[in-house]
Amino acid sequence: MAKLTVELVNGDDPSELRHEFFGQHHIAAPRADELARLLPLLRDAVATVADAGSIEPVNVLLETFPPTMIVSSHDETGTPHLHFARDGEDAVSWLGRSCAAALAHVICGDPHVTVGRCQADGCERFYVDDSRNRSRRFCSNTCASRTTVAAYRARRKSQDAGA
Repeated sequence: MAKLTVELVNGDDPSELRHEFFGQHHIAAPRADELARLLPLLRDAVATVADAGSIEPVNVLLETFPPTMIVSSHDETGTPHLHFARDGEDAVSWLGRSCAAALAHVICGDPHVTVGRCQADGCERFYVDDSRNRSRRFCSNTCASRTTVAAYRARRKSQDAGA
């Protein structure tokens, strides 16, 4: 759910993940105008999780969209697991409740999920670090490459100036 939350905050086009979540939970995809009240709250909460900031934005999200705990076994294995919103709810409420619960777990130290902010100059995107050693620093290979090239060029320029 953290990946879906970051995808929404980054303004990414709907992905296979989003379609899968909506399909499994009988949620109609929300329109942009419907998401307008949720996105600022989500962005503040994701930023505080990524930056290890105040817990207040996550609490505001939880208060605005209080999760409803339900045990479900809808997946192919039939294994019971927790949901934090009811299937078939309106999309904004379902997203708000589910994302609020996911971010609350992350900010409280879920060892399986790390949310970060891209370290590339000028990039405001977030990412979920699911690497084995949790060492990811960039939202994409594009940002990583751009940063590496810029550092290389800066080193070359300083070497050329010193020669």
